[in-house]
Amino acid sequence: MSTPNHNGNLEERIIEVAKQLFIENGFEETSMSDIASRVGINRPTLHYYFRTKNKMFQAVLGQIIRPLVPKVHDVLCESKRPLKERIGELVDVYYRLFQETPALPLFVMREVKRDACHLMETAKLMRLDETAALIIDTLQIEMEYGNIARIPIHYVFFTFYALLTFPFTMKNLCQPLFMSESEDYEQLLADWKPVIVDMVCHLLENKAGEL
Repeated sequence: MSTPNHNGNLEERIIEVAKQLFIENGFEETSMSDIASRVGINRPTLHYYFRTKNKMFQAVLGQIIRPLVPKVHDVLCESKRPLKERIGELVDVYYRLFQETPALPLFVMREVKRDACHLMETAKLMRLDETAALIIDTLQIEMEYGNIARIPIHYVFFTFYALLTFPFTMKNLCQPLFMSESEDYEQLLADWKPVIVDMVCHLLENKAGEL
């Protein structure tokens, strides 16, 4: 068994294993003992780095979301670039994340259903809610200046994330239902990207249909 040390490698390993287990089993069904066992350390060593499972969850969520949020914000704030180009880049950001961790969208959906407040509280502790608010403000300013259609923000949220995550959460159904054994699912995702971009752009540019 490993003993406490100040080597970041062990802490990184703990976070990576915890992420795998949280995604596989969910937060509630994953114990600190499960994490320690998978890492190959004892409970006292694990508690040296993370005193509670909530602290562990914060670290995992931070590892996933912290690199993502600034990219989303930067893309949305570049208002001088064509909307279609920005939405396409945003899809690429999420595609890379989901291709690295395909089960992530389903994990988030399960956690939202299990305890959305816990997920939101964790995000607030990491001040991610401030960045989310900034992104919403950016969209509202774009609407005020007439750069995009004035529509409820949640319409944008529903449209973008539904189109984006469905192919990942439903892969096990889509493959046998719509594809032959010789077809590549990665190609399906590549072909789906312009559909996402076109539909989101249509929603944001359809000023005649403002609500």
